[in-house]
Amino acid sequence: MIRLTPLPPSLPFRHPAVLIATWFGAGLIRPAPGTWGTLFAFPFAVATGWAGGSWALLACSVAAFAGGIWAAGKYCQVAETDDASEVVIDEVAAIFLVLAALPMTPVAWGAAFVLFRFFDILKPWPIGAMERRFEGGFGVMIDDIAAALFAIFTFIFLDILWLVLT
Repeated sequence: MIRLTPLPPSLPFRHPAVLIATWFGAGLIRPAPGTWGTLFAFPFAVATGWAGGSWALLACSVAAFAGGIWAAGKYCQVAETDDASEVVIDEVAAIFLVLAALPMTPVAWGAAFVLFRFFDILKPWPIGAMERRFEGGFGVMIDDIAAALFAIFTFIFLDILWLVLT
């Protein structure tokens, strides 16, 4: 059953930190807010990719990362937690990065989703270490960028392997 996470009392939904940090409310959906945030980033990514290509997606990733540092930091400070699960701008910035690096095909973008979510949930070293090492908004954001890089390199490896084997 889908339900919504309540916001901290002093942060109304219309506050810019809430809108950015939760990706317009996608992170408030339960269960699996990170997956919802990643999914809700796709329509924006498709439109951006078609309109401006990979460079536009990369620019969106950088903008989401920069804005996410502030928004995640503010949201988590008010929520009195290090990394609130409803903050999903980190997933948004990361999936934009992955999509910018891969071909704009349904198969590649499906693989991007699966690989990114795999590494974001599993958090192998050094992703998990980065999550514990850094604090504040930067700490919320950086582990997902690391998971994005793992997803990109895994896709490239699997793509090369596929070419060699076929």
